[in-house]
Amino acid sequence: MEYADLIIGAACTIVGVLLSYAAFARNAKKDSEASGKESGTVLTEIGYIKGGVDRIERKQDEQDARYITMAERVTAVESSAKQAHKRIDRLEGHENDRFSEAVHNE
Repeated sequence: MEYADLIIGAACTIVGVLLSYAAFARNAKKDSEASGKESGTVLTEIGYIKGGVDRIERKQDEQDARYITMAERVTAVESSAKQAHKRIDRLEGHENDRFSEAVHNE
């Protein structure tokens, strides 16, 4: 009978090892699938972030172009105003000269 007990014990050990390996293989596959899904999700999120950054950079470039255009226009307006002030000052000078002549001639 001891021989039968030994065979039954060995068979149970072998079956236990086989079942443990099967469970390990199944869990390893599930872990790999979960890891793959997680990696895919992370890569997708990184793609969305990259797209957002690209949009922000395009908007920033457009804003820079608008700023440069506006700065150029302000410079042109300042120059025009400076010239207008010079003309006004000359006209006022002529008016003052005429007024002085009129006062002295009276």
